[in-house]
Amino acid sequence: MSSFVELWVYLSATPLFGLTATLTVYVLAVAGYERLGRAPWANPVLVSVLLLGGLLVLSDTAYPTYFSGAQFIHFLLGPAVVALAWPLWQKRDELRQRAGPLLAAALAGGLCAAGSAVGLGWLLGLPPEVLASLAPKSVTAPVAMGLAEPLGGIAALAAVFAVLTGLIGAICAKPLFDLLGIHRPELRGFAIGTTSHGLGAARAWQVHPDAGAYASLALGLQVLLTSLLLPLLYRWLVAPSAHP
Repeated sequence: MSSFVELWVYLSATPLFGLTATLTVYVLAVAGYERLGRAPWANPVLVSVLLLGGLLVLSDTAYPTYFSGAQFIHFLLGPAVVALAWPLWQKRDELRQRAGPLLAAALAGGLCAAGSAVGLGWLLGLPPEVLASLAPKSVTAPVAMGLAEPLGGIAALAAVFAVLTGLIGAICAKPLFDLLGIHRPELRGFAIGTTSHGLGAARAWQVHPDAGAYASLALGLQVLLTSLLLPLLYRWLVAPSAHP
């Protein structure tokens, strides 16, 4: 027991704590996910977030201390996202033939995702800064943070909304698709990539390679379209009513 305490004291005071805790918790979460038959509600990312959050609270560890080690994993997110381009390259001929419909679907999906969130928030009387933080919720968290601040939102809150959106999509998409009778993997993948960005795409890859490829395409299209169009549309449609 004394050896364990000494190890804990050493890890908690060094960057190894964040790295070790993240890897250990995620490996355990994936093992539980596989043991439960890949049940959507046992999503490894969700379980890891809950366990790591509880660990930080119970151990009274400051987030900067944790992130000093976890940043090594955070750095790998960039190469991981770039690697998603490979399956798109393999399907380039198929995607080229469907370019028009896919672009139209991405545009419609992005407008619905942002418009429904902001519209519901406006009906509920949420303050303008929260509405601006909600608008980019369906793009990956770093992009959502970058878009929220120029719109008058809060970057940290935008990141929370983006992560929650991804988790909800990863958990609820399969039962919803089954209920609606949508079975083609490319349709499932494109839909979840449009609404639930990277976390949804990761879930799509676990189900079917075609679903993963189309989810990756939808993710990239949403980042591009949202970055270009959201600032213009938000200031034109929402900002005047939010700031009378």
